[in-house]
This record gives sequence, C-alpha cells and structure tokens, in this order.
Amino acid sequence: MQIQEKVIVERVKELVEPIITSMGYRLFDVEFKSEKGWVLRIIVDKEGGITVGDCEEISKRVSALLDVEDIVPVSYMLEVSSPGLTRELTKPEHYEFFKGRLARLVLREPLEGKRELKGYIEGVKEGILTFKEKDSQKEYHIPLSIVARANLEIEKW
Repeated sequence: MQIQEKVIVERVKELVEPIITSMGYRLFDVEFKSEKGWVLRIIVDKEGGITVGDCEEISKRVSALLDVEDIVPVSYMLEVSSPGLTRELTKPEHYEFFKGRLARLVLREPLEGKRELKGYIEGVKEGILTFKEKDSQKEYHIPLSIVARANLEIEKW
C-alpha cells in the first residue's frame, strides 16, 4: 500500500484546525512521517505557550475525531506538541504566525553583503519577507526563496 503523506496531512489539517481553534490554540503544523512506525505529529501553539496538560487535552479531542473519520490507512502514533522556543520557520504562514518576533535568518546568497540577519519579522506577502534588522533597524524585503534557514530567537532582557 502506498501512503500519500501530503494528502493525509492536508485532510488532517482540515479536520483538526476548527477543533484546535475552538479550544483557543493555533495549528502551527501537521507532519505525517515514518519513524520506526508512522507518526502523526500535530504542532500547536498559543500566546504565552502551551503546557503538557494542553497537549493532553488537544490529543484526546483530536484522537477521538481521527478515530471516527478514519482517514489514516495505517497504524500510527499521535503526538501533540509545541513548536519549541527556537522553532524553525519553513512556510510562509509560519512568518505570519510569528509576526513581531525576533528571528535569525541564514540566506542562500548574500543580501547587501550579508548572509545572516538577526531581527524582527514584520510580515510576508507574495513570497517576500519584510524583516527589520535588530541592531540597525534597517528594513529588508527578502524573497523567501533565498532563505536557507530561519529560526525564532529567544529575546534576552
């Protein structure tokens, strides 16, 4: 049997996002991967972060729905987790999700002589990231296609 991971991920997103949103959380991502058996990972967040108890409650609700809908054709383990403090940003919606937060970018090619930038996510539109450098406050408009890696940074007070 061929497993269509992308189809499963999209269907799971459609099903679980309304539940997660109604509980006061935001769906960050869904992954379905083979890791010594299949794992369906649902990554959620909310302002101020989430707790283990939050993950347990979401897991119960999502598990019940997925059991009824039966959209995953193989046995799998369900994981509900937070994206973490220094989470990697891999999709345009991740940048919108964390607008205003401090991030570190590594670029595939130099932009004004720089391959690495640290600053604030201002937003993303049509594949262009608006990013304000922390030290200089200079605003950059960066095509997402040249971002090799992006991670949130922890603000130091």
